Amino acid sequence: MEPIFHIERLNFGYTRRPVLRGITADIASGEFVALVGPNGAGKSTFLKVLAGLLRGYTGSVEFCGQRLAELSSRDLAKRLAFVPQETHMVFPFTVNDIVMMGRLPHRAAGFFDTRRDADRAREAMELTDTAGLSKKVFSELSGGERQRTVLASALAQDPEVLLLDEPTVYLDLKHQIQFYDILERLNAERQMTIVSVTHDVNLAARYAHRMIAIRGGLFVADGSPEDVLTPQHLYEIFEITAAVFKRPDGRGSYIIPTA
Repeated sequence: MEPIFHIERLNFGYTRRPVLRGITADIASGEFVALVGPNGAGKSTFLKVLAGLLRGYTGSVEFCGQRLAELSSRDLAKRLAFVPQETHMVFPFTVNDIVMMGRLPHRAAGFFDTRRDADRAREAMELTDTAGLSKKVFSELSGGERQRTVLASALAQDPEVLLLDEPTVYLDLKHQIQFYDILERLNAERQMTIVSVTHDVNLAARYAHRMIAIRGGLFVADGSPEDVLTPQHLYEIFEITAAVFKRPDGRGSYIIPTA
């Protein structure tokens, strides 16, 4: 089966100093992948390359068998959604306005919302528990409410692939779990491909099927969370000494630093 992303010898740097160094990997359709690693490892940069937001790389990145660089932003937005770590709005858009913006790539002509647009937006807000916020101004929301609104806008795009950069950084523990419950449901029920950058390896291990650890612009571990979260790998990746335990509910492992 053809991978949804095929990456071969990917190199990228914002300056002469490389951030990504010769990465080769495949991501299959329907996978739930967590990208973990220390600050500055290249996680967010790699995600932005997959989203088509960074272009000046060498090597090859293919999306569904096509060279990513040859696809227009509009064509990508019909099939792929990106949720950044933080979103700012200058104009006083409401939550409903923001979510409806997710429908823009699907509008053939004109600026008027269709019944399908409204239905998709409503479904996305119901799924993310933002329907009650629809008339509130985005800039007046809490960090967690903003992030759930941005997710709703991404889901309104009706994407095949969801790319998320530290999506729960501003959420409390309850909403972190609710957020990942939504991602798990999308992955299971819609076979949506999900790639998420996170620093919370315990949360990632509970939900992701595959974990990729990045350090120094290289993939240094790639496999199931149980395979990646070993004491040796944790020391190599994060330079910490930690104990690894099996979760009592059977959903992966969790770590506790010991020094």
